[in-house]
Amino acid sequence: MSTVQTPNEAQQAQDAGSQRKRKLWLSGLAILVILMGLGVWAWHELYGRWSESTDDAYVNGNVVEITPLVTGTVVSIGADDGDLVHEGQVLLNFDPSDALVGLQSAEANLARTVRQVRGLFSDVNGMKAQVAAQKVEVQKNQDNYNRRKSLAAGGAISQEELAHARDDLASAQSALRNAEQKLDTTRALVDNTSVANHPDVMAAAAQLRQAYLANARSTLIAPVTGYVAKRTVQLGQRVQPGTALMAVIPLNQLWIDANFKETQLHKMRIGQPVDIESDIYGNSVKYSGTIDSIGAGTGSAFALLPAQNATGNWIKIVQRVPVRIHINADELAQHPLRVGLSTTVDVNLRDQSGPVLAQQPPQQASFTTNVYAQQLADAEAMITRLIDSNSAAPGNIAAQR
Repeated sequence: MSTVQTPNEAQQAQDAGSQRKRKLWLSGLAILVILMGLGVWAWHELYGRWSESTDDAYVNGNVVEITPLVTGTVVSIGADDGDLVHEGQVLLNFDPSDALVGLQSAEANLARTVRQVRGLFSDVNGMKAQVAAQKVEVQKNQDNYNRRKSLAAGGAISQEELAHARDDLASAQSALRNAEQKLDTTRALVDNTSVANHPDVMAAAAQLRQAYLANARSTLIAPVTGYVAKRTVQLGQRVQPGTALMAVIPLNQLWIDANFKETQLHKMRIGQPVDIESDIYGNSVKYSGTIDSIGAGTGSAFALLPAQNATGNWIKIVQRVPVRIHINADELAQHPLRVGLSTTVDVNLRDQSGPVLAQQPPQQASFTTNVYAQQLADAEAMITRLIDSNSAAPGNIAAQR
């Protein structure tokens, strides 16, 4: 015999089924929330609290401005925007006419000065000979006076003749003193010097050195190897010292300036590893790097118009501090970057052994160039050659005493 449910019993059975489903859904949702909470906790403990990241990070580098040291008119331009130039390569040439005339005048002045100083050394030798001759003359007049003095005592000669002998001796002695004073004066001009280190020659050499550098600086060369950017100079332009004409950017000397919030710096240390992604390559290319330094102040502190927090409408804003990040050189060579590109950086905070701020000053220059040293070396070689060629005994200048 079959049992027939009443409408009330069917409704109760349906409500019980719905309650069971609701309980199952709530239980599943609770388990999911618990699992998500455990996942978030595990992520924070294992990774999140040991990592800080920001996308407020940009590629930076040295922008080497090419500026003249002398006034000149541009007659040639050796490189344009985007060109690769090597250290020492000619970038610009000025009209060299004025500088060349100044150099030739300085060369002539040095040669003339060397010959004049040689004359001073010769004058010393001539004055020595005059003093020696005058001493002989004094001795001669002294002997003559002594003889006449004896003869005058015996009445053999007159007192007048003795007086003439005495006057001749006094005159010779006076001439000797005058010659000795002239010798001292002439010797004072060359004492303890040679032709090469005589003050007059050194002054003329300094003028030649300055003229040589002025002539050499009419050619502007690249101080570093890199790529040309910001060329503004034009042919025929008359430029003044200090005018920015173009820039050379060494793309192998780049770094990242990442601006972290002040709340992210608590565990950040110098030397911590950093993962870097650039917008130009996306996540297909990853760079590795390390923290080089942490800024000594916030960006707003060094702004052109610093914030005036002492006003009545002050609102607290989380500040950002620049952190410099070194990029792996090999990876940078494989995938070149450009100044100003956007990047995303992720700092691994697990290594807490590094300092917060640098503890030692730099032991050597961070960036150097030697391209200008050769100019001064060439000037010194020209000075030496001119002094040698205008000296009486080339290669033995010190003997000119």
